[in-house]
Amino acid sequence: MRDVHPIEEESYRILHSRIDTNFLPWLTRAVIERVVHATADTTWVGDLVADEAGLEAGRQALLVGAPLVVDSRMVAAGITTRGSVVALDLPGVLDLAEEAKITRSAAGIRLAAQRYPDGAVWAIGNAPTALNELVELTIAGKLRPVLVIGVPVGFVGSVLAGTRLRASRLPSMSTRTERGGAAVAAAAVNALSGIDVAGGFIELAAPSVNEAWRDLAGRGHRMFAAVPLVLVAAGHAKGDIPAALEREVRRQPGTGYRFGRPLGPHPILLGLLADRIAAVVEPAEWADTAVVLVGRGSTDPDANAEVSKVARLLQETRGFAFVETAFVSLARPNVAEGLTRSVLLGARRVVVAPYFLFDGVLPQRVTAQAHEFARPGVDVLVSGYLGDCAPLADLVVERYHEALHGDIRMNCDTCAYRVLLPGFEDKHGAPQTPHHHPDDPTGHVHAHR
Repeated sequence: MRDVHPIEEESYRILHSRIDTNFLPWLTRAVIERVVHATADTTWVGDLVADEAGLEAGRQALLVGAPLVVDSRMVAAGITTRGSVVALDLPGVLDLAEEAKITRSAAGIRLAAQRYPDGAVWAIGNAPTALNELVELTIAGKLRPVLVIGVPVGFVGSVLAGTRLRASRLPSMSTRTERGGAAVAAAAVNALSGIDVAGGFIELAAPSVNEAWRDLAGRGHRMFAAVPLVLVAAGHAKGDIPAALEREVRRQPGTGYRFGRPLGPHPILLGLLADRIAAVVEPAEWADTAVVLVGRGSTDPDANAEVSKVARLLQETRGFAFVETAFVSLARPNVAEGLTRSVLLGARRVVVAPYFLFDGVLPQRVTAQAHEFARPGVDVLVSGYLGDCAPLADLVVERYHEALHGDIRMNCDTCAYRVLLPGFEDKHGAPQTPHHHPDDPTGHVHAHR
């Protein structure tokens, strides 16, 4: 993660207090927020037009080292995340401009297109003629850009150039007005450029959090955004992971972190659950299908309640006959009890849906227990776990941006560690210590029952 200056952090706090960008797709949101931050102008929300799929294609291209071509040195100077090719500085620009009787900006784009005809990202933040030339070359089949950031500025030609860009159906970002400029183009590129990422486990698997932390610190980073890959705010998210991170801060003074919230509940996860269930039962049959949503289970009642909330949201948004909640460990009802409840409520087709990110001992136990349950006339099916997929990655990125800019919105009102709940008095105010990892310098093996 890049280091965030306190001024930038405060700027984003003010930005979020004045405008709501939560309705935007995540990359569009990241780009627009970066432009607003760079210009202190919240009206960009309604002016910028972004193609989310195009932004994603451009981001992926930049991550793997695709060429970045800009029209002017001012755009290049504002890009802090990577190098770029300045079209205006290419040899032969003046001669081509005089010979073809076009502007130097257009000549630079024409020459750059000869060098980078395929697979480049283009950022135009100065001259409308540069953007017009780019569109013309594309229409002529001489240029195939991955993404065009077309935000030239000026009263003459800017609006028309942006309109032509959108009409070309190229993957692009543009403005509806004559506004634009180098700062806007550079901000968009900076928002799309990649971030350093490392992952670590608090227990049972490698690499450890310590290894991930040292990896990023070794690349020169001092401040990290930590996104917990967990679905609910149980003991791992509330205590074990923050404690492990705090241990690294003490091991390496001068480093720090911002901690994100768990992934769920979230509409993306509801959609993934529905997709996994649809793989075993057609949606047309959902009205006659019950679901047993099986969570991991926890000694934290707040975490178990979050699984029940997801079950209720799944029932009310997807049209199942009903959705029951069960847990595979540490809490009840268990899988067999959840299935029994469903049968007693009249279900003849039940889908057991593991509410887990990835495969492992517990999801496999859910499957085994579901298959062991046998009742005459009852069809018991098991859907897949959520799994590694693009929507899940999008959610992780969303949580990253929340952590980066302080927009966490965690609910602590029913947390057993903060609120005295009957039957959980031992948790209230309890100190949090990290798990010991076998690959950690102080590690010993820890296992769950």
